[in-house]
Amino acid sequence: MSNKQKLIQRMLEMQRKFITQEHKEGVTLEDYYCPEDGHPLENYRQEYAELATQVVDLAHEEKGSKR
Repeated sequence: MSNKQKLIQRMLEMQRKFITQEHKEGVTLEDYYCPEDGHPLENYRQEYAELATQVVDLAHEEKGSKR
């Protein structure tokens, strides 16, 4: 499995956990943007954005395009 595929798998895993949390307890704007320490969504946005950026960078490398 390529590094890009591993990153995408991690993003999908994060999405599944988010959906599970949303169905279980709901997700408020505060939960999403300013979760308390220890909250299941703590660091979610930052980590997801970093992974997405890495995927885009890898895709540009594969195609030889510049960002």
